[in-house]
Amino acid sequence: MKATQKDFAGLAPRAARDCTLFFFCGPDEAGASAAADRLVAALADPGERVELSGGELKADPVRLVDESRSASLFGGTRHLFVRAAGEEAHDAVKLFLELADIGQTRGACPILIHATAATDKSRTAKLLATRKDALVAMFWPPDLASVTTEVRMMADAAGLRLGGDLAERIARAAGLDLRLARSEITKLALYLDASPQAPRLAGRESLEAIGAVTEEEGFAPIVNAVLSGELDQLPREIGRMRELGLNPVAVTLALERRAAQLARLAARLAQGGDVKAALEAERSFFGERKELTVQLSRWSAGKLERLVSRLTELHRALLGNSAAAELLLAQTLVQIARVAAGRQK
Repeated sequence: MKATQKDFAGLAPRAARDCTLFFFCGPDEAGASAAADRLVAALADPGERVELSGGELKADPVRLVDESRSASLFGGTRHLFVRAAGEEAHDAVKLFLELADIGQTRGACPILIHATAATDKSRTAKLLATRKDALVAMFWPPDLASVTTEVRMMADAAGLRLGGDLAERIARAAGLDLRLARSEITKLALYLDASPQAPRLAGRESLEAIGAVTEEEGFAPIVNAVLSGELDQLPREIGRMRELGLNPVAVTLALERRAAQLARLAARLAQGGDVKAALEAERSFFGERKELTVQLSRWSAGKLERLVSRLTELHRALLGNSAAAELLLAQTLVQIARVAAGRQK
C-alpha cells in the first residue's frame, strides 16, 4: 500500500487496522514524522513505545523480529518506532517479511520506520509498496498555505483561537516544520491555560511572551555556517543561538532537513545532472542557491550518508540528555563544520 500527503489522512485508519509495517519517507522529514505520530494515534491500542535506531538494525537485522515479538515490559501492548537513515533498516525489513510470508511473525506488534534521506523508490520501500500488510508513505515539502492550515487545526484541537495572521507567522517561524509548529502551539496553550473545554484567544503578544522564534531569528544562518565549513563564522552563530535561546533539538532538525536536501541533490548530480538544473528542480524550504552550491562542493554522497546518521544520533542524544543539550550540540556543530572545511581534527 502506498500513500502521499494528499491521501494519507484517508488511508491511515485502514492502514492502522490492516498493516503491521509502516515506512515513512520523503524530503519532507517533518511531515513524515508528523504522519507517523498520526498513525500511532490511529492504532487501536498502541501501548508502550520502543525506539530503535537504524544503526542498531543494520548491525543486527534479527533484532527487529525479536523486538516485534517480545512482550511489553509492563505486560501490555507495544509498538516499535525506528529512526533510520537511508537504507539502514533494509536487511532487517527483508528478514521480517521473509518470516512473515511463512507465518513466523504472527502476533508481531506494529513497526513504524521513519527513514530520512529515503524515498518511495528506495530498496526498502520497494519491499513494502505492493504488500497489503504494509504502508509506504511518501511526503514532499509542504507550501506555506498548507502548513498554515495545519497550524490552525492544531490550535483548534488545543483550544486556541489564533487571531490575525498568527497561524502563518508560526508556520514561517517553524520553517514549515510541523513538529516545531506543534511545539509552539503546545507552549501557547500552556501559557494561556487553553483547552478544548476552555478555549482562549492567542494574539501576537502571547506569541512574543513565550519567546517564539521569528523568521529573522531563524536557523538558516547557523545551518549554513556549519555545512559550508565557515569556521570563522561559527563562534558568532553559536553565540547567537545561545542569546536567542534557540532549542537545540530544533537546530538539529533544521540541520537534518538540509542534510537530506543535499543528499537528494547529490543523487541527482550523480546521475549526470548539473548543479543549476538540480537546484531548479529542488523544492526547498530555504531557496539559498549560493549556499547550497557551496555545500554540495564540500559534501560527497558518502559524507552526506554519514552526516545524516550522525545527526540522527545527535537528535536522539539531545532528547535523552536535555541538561547538557546545548553543550553537546555546540561540540557536534564544530565537528561537522571541521569536516565541511576539510579539517578532521
